[in-house]
Amino acid sequence: MSRRVLITGSNGAIGAALATGFSQAGWDVVGVDRGERSDRGTDLEFITADLSVSGEVDRVLAQVAEGGRLDSIINNAATQINKPLVDTSDEDWDQVMATNLRASFQMIRAGAALLAATGGSVVNIASVHAVATSPNVAAYAVSKGALVALTRTAAVELAPQGIRVNAVLPGAVDTPMLRAGLDRRPHLDGAEGNLRRLIETTPLGFVATPEQIAPSVVHLADGEQSPYTTGQVLVVDGGVLAKLGSE
Repeated sequence: MSRRVLITGSNGAIGAALATGFSQAGWDVVGVDRGERSDRGTDLEFITADLSVSGEVDRVLAQVAEGGRLDSIINNAATQINKPLVDTSDEDWDQVMATNLRASFQMIRAGAALLAATGGSVVNIASVHAVATSPNVAAYAVSKGALVALTRTAAVELAPQGIRVNAVLPGAVDTPMLRAGLDRRPHLDGAEGNLRRLIETTPLGFVATPEQIAPSVVHLADGEQSPYTTGQVLVVDGGVLAKLGSE
């Protein structure tokens, strides 16, 4: 029987690349997104749900359970608000936390029994902003830092049930979210100038495509490829965090 993976935020650029990557690796894919399914050419089950809304995670997992086994959960759904800390409202903060952090916590909590039955895994899609950040993304950075902490504690608590929990921290990836945030820092040439600066300051010299992130996630989700890996944080950033920023 094919392994089955649940991917949240499957309509987004990274989510769609993950769905394709898992499908190509022979997994059955269940995509979840708050919008109607985007036609990305991948054969998958699809559930429409806004995971920031109370009760939606339980509804999604009940539907997934009806459809059969579950071998992995990929917590990918995220939102980002580009505002200075002092201009971030309580409503802004709560929306980011509900989508980026609380939904992931609820997915792990509600999905643990299904994953225990298959010796499954969780991969949380965090961000390099969990480790080092920049101005005007306070809520996003905090949510991703907390997601890394959740990864570690869930790994420790769920290991006796045979469930592995890891996180992938992408750096700059060419997505609509990245493009929308390129003007949050001043540059004489605007967003395009900031994009060039990103490329120039990345040791590998390019901004990743979503498809270049997907293999790392598939690897960590797959118990045959990474059976002894849990509680770990895999940074996929072209070498940015390895580089001394003062030079």
